[in-house]
Amino acid sequence: MTHAHADQGVNIRIVAENSMTDIYELRQQLETITQSINTSAKAINITKLEAELNTIKSNQVDPDYWKNLTQVQTDNQRIASIERRLDIVRTLIVKSDELRELLDLTGDANDDSLVSEITIDLQNLSNSAHDLFLETLFTGKYDSLNAILSLHSGAGGTEAQDWVDMLYRMYVRFCENAGFKVSVIDYLPGDSAGTKSITFVCSGANAYGLLKAEMGVHRLVRISPFDANKRRHTSFASLEVMPEIIGDSDIKIEADDLRIDTLRSSGAGGQHVNKTESAVRITHIPTGIVVCCQNERSQIQNKETAMRLLKGKLIEKKERERIEMNLNLRGDIKKIEWGSQIRSYVFCPYTLVKDHRTNHENSNINAIMDGDLSEFIYSYLTKISAVYDA
Repeated sequence: MTHAHADQGVNIRIVAENSMTDIYELRQQLETITQSINTSAKAINITKLEAELNTIKSNQVDPDYWKNLTQVQTDNQRIASIERRLDIVRTLIVKSDELRELLDLTGDANDDSLVSEITIDLQNLSNSAHDLFLETLFTGKYDSLNAILSLHSGAGGTEAQDWVDMLYRMYVRFCENAGFKVSVIDYLPGDSAGTKSITFVCSGANAYGLLKAEMGVHRLVRISPFDANKRRHTSFASLEVMPEIIGDSDIKIEADDLRIDTLRSSGAGGQHVNKTESAVRITHIPTGIVVCCQNERSQIQNKETAMRLLKGKLIEKKERERIEMNLNLRGDIKKIEWGSQIRSYVFCPYTLVKDHRTNHENSNINAIMDGDLSEFIYSYLTKISAVYDA
């Protein structure tokens, strides 16, 4: 997908919202929208998706296929994702053809009621075409998968740990608005308030494709509620975003590369928590990556979840290195690396949220903290889409 297509997708709404006064102008509007639909369909690569769908379904004919329940679950998720995209494209093409036939039947008659009706249909088609354009931002190999998010407090003690709580609430609100399910798999409370770190899964269509845009360091500037002198403080929290790998993946992990430790969970207690060494920490020796899970009821379940976390981190690392290589080849500055500060949230002396990668900003900080992140996410994904597809 090219940036030209990205610009076109953004402009669809502007074109469709202009005043439409005659049949000729309606035809022009329809052609613009239809061109965007066709470009998006090409970017999604319908032929390739259909071939992949046929391959998966042909594999399901083999009785032995159903013995691997993990692979079955992964394939069913992929089938649902592909069929949803194909249905969107086919539906829009049909609606576009129907509107073209209706306009042809009207000739040059400028009947006010007819123009008004077609204008409404065109606006609806334009909105749907814009949604299809957004689908082209999710063509990465892992974009359709669930996302695993890990928030970690930076330096600053209680202030930074409270910032983690605020960010966690923000992402939960975003997921609720997107129809995603959120489940916590690891949690380390703060010393006196807030959270040192929390890892949670966001389950839903394109969850990783959306939330990968949020990976990086988030900066908060505000009057600290923990400072009796009401001074302004700056706090940092980092966010890791990984795809949830349930089935087999391209990442192969050797048993000799792992160090597995068991420990007691650090939660609030209960029938099992804190009484047995059910928590599991896995260290991937070649990369130094460490993952931990303690929220499941058994050591076996915690180990399985920790292995999913490890696979996700290794895949995210591989994808990030590929994108950074492409950025270097293009001569661009590295703006997506893990250590970069991606966004600032200023509560005082003014209110502003600014993304430092795209320069997109919004002063309605309360809406942002309530999960209204779409404009920031899509702004970034649109900019970086060509790099992801390279």
